[in-house]
Amino acid sequence: MEGADRVREIVNALRVNDTVSVAELALRHRVSEMTIRRDLDELARQGVARRVRGGAISLLLRGEEPPFQVREREAVEAKRRIAAEVAALIADGEAVLLDGGTTALEVARALRERRLTVLPLAVQPLTELAGAPRVRLVVPGGEVRPGELDFTGPLTERSIAALRFDTAVIGCCGLSTEHGLTAHDLPGVAVKQAAIAAARRVIAAADSGKFGRTAFGTVCPLERLDVLVTDDGIPGSQRDALTAAGVAVRVV
Repeated sequence: MEGADRVREIVNALRVNDTVSVAELALRHRVSEMTIRRDLDELARQGVARRVRGGAISLLLRGEEPPFQVREREAVEAKRRIAAEVAALIADGEAVLLDGGTTALEVARALRERRLTVLPLAVQPLTELAGAPRVRLVVPGGEVRPGELDFTGPLTERSIAALRFDTAVIGCCGLSTEHGLTAHDLPGVAVKQAAIAAARRVIAAADSGKFGRTAFGTVCPLERLDVLVTDDGIPGSQRDALTAAGVAVRVV
């Protein structure tokens, strides 16, 4: 098993169990105990777990999103394909509102050489585009959420409401036919809703691992999305429901 896949499974175990054992994880993943200790040490540095003798104690709340650094290593190739497709849907000269999150960061990388006006909703895509030669970068106001480094609060929402965008690229924590697009962080939900309201077109960018999940806060129903870009792991029933809701589904 690749290191990123192993770490993701360890995080999933920490989301379900209060504690994990080095010996049990080494046996399950068929690696040395030293390898598992390094994985747990890294997760401890990221605030996911607290190391104890022989294992680790989970610091993740149930229903809480994993840290950005953990998610950044998940479905990397799928996110890059999604980002390339999103970039292909955006025409030069557009005003683009770019959400935070790991998939949106890949979209920022795919847009670096384009002639666009972009308002990023997190520090990571802002930094990625800061040196882009033809990108007109607009910075929102608001507070920066620790860890995720996305912009939140009334100042951010007012900054968005004062502008109009051709396209909003939105990420999510969950996407389902029953609950639509959802996210864990409630201030972040309000920012996403403001972004959707300010855009002529809404593109949701989500890897197939988000399907069937439901996070705490409802962002919008499926019908509010214009396009969904995802990978080929999307369940057929979910794809059919999105198409029936009038969403153009693009699978990469």
